[in-house]
Amino acid sequence: MKEITDIIKSYEAAVAAGKRTALATVVHVEGSSYRRPGARMLVTDDGQLTGAISGGCLEGDALRKALLAISQQKNKLVTYDTTDDNDTTLGVQLGCNGIVHILFEPIHASDPTNPIALLKRVLEKRQIAVLVTLFSLGSRTSEQPGTCFLNLQTDDLTIDNLTDNTLKNSILLEAELSKEIEESFFKTFDLNGLKLTGFVEYLQPAPALVIAGAGNDTIPLSEMAHILGWEVTVVDGRNGHATKQRFPKAKNVVVVKASEVLNHIDADARTFFVLMTHNYNYDLALLKALIFLEDCIYIGALGPKKKLERMYGDLLNEGIKVTEAQKAKIFGPVGLDVGAETSEEIALSVLAEIKAVLNGRTGISLREKVDPIHSRSDQKVDYHKTTREDFLCEIQTAQS
Repeated sequence: MKEITDIIKSYEAAVAAGKRTALATVVHVEGSSYRRPGARMLVTDDGQLTGAISGGCLEGDALRKALLAISQQKNKLVTYDTTDDNDTTLGVQLGCNGIVHILFEPIHASDPTNPIALLKRVLEKRQIAVLVTLFSLGSRTSEQPGTCFLNLQTDDLTIDNLTDNTLKNSILLEAELSKEIEESFFKTFDLNGLKLTGFVEYLQPAPALVIAGAGNDTIPLSEMAHILGWEVTVVDGRNGHATKQRFPKAKNVVVVKASEVLNHIDADARTFFVLMTHNYNYDLALLKALIFLEDCIYIGALGPKKKLERMYGDLLNEGIKVTEAQKAKIFGPVGLDVGAETSEEIALSVLAEIKAVLNGRTGISLREKVDPIHSRSDQKVDYHKTTREDFLCEIQTAQS
């Protein structure tokens, strides 16, 4: 979400300055690529770039294509083939060995359903959203409808610029499926005989990190999480430590008793907690509350295993037996084993572990992976055909 946030800020500044803009989006990839579908870059008419669609190899040519889209005020789909190591048409050897399809969309500020306006609606609340982008892979000269549909889960709201009701209803079903299986995918749609590929993009809110502790060692953790685009909240019982001046990158800084922390936080499945107060009783009281959060999948506890075992024992003395299922979401000592010593290194270790847990990964070195870094299954159009048929059957059964 950080890239989207940065793009929106740059777009608003460009509009205020009277600049014209275009959005470049990676909509489909065949083989390997530095960025995956959903990667975005905003281009202004004076050549300023925000975001990235590659590791820097495509941006130069993409700038020219974006300026052309701005000039012609027309969506354009451009394909970059990097499978030939000897191809120097892009000026460099990319080495990614893939085919990247990028959609360029000029942004009309007066259109309430333009791509940036839809992205802004996604960020208004912490909510699941599905964004659909339509394009024609079969013919570059055919109509490229672009980013045209948004479904917001929290508000149960759909925003679109579609005029064909049959197409709209088909896309809505796919959006519901995307929320059901919690995945992005590609689907073929028909528009008056024209076959369009739809990138049905499942968007989740940015991770939220709650740091219990406002000591000096938590400052790097707050700042590094902010760099990642995470929403940071710092809680502590000491008003001399928990201040906005010490934690300027945190979204919220709260002075509160451990027993009242959850009254100040709207925790969801993407909210992660790290206990770093260096106050045993504060950490214990907060852990006592956190273990009963059903959606919580990560509670990091700074300190040795002996400390955590003592906490389990003290909770047991209070009549609270920490179950194996509850222990599975408690990570203590916190962080991946990278040999961290300094507070900055510990922050790196902690954030890497949270990211791994969030994505269901183990944190091993990539060279140990046998399969490609990114799954190839998400590149296939209509890959979830069986799942889709089952989903539609469930809807028909529920309606009958």
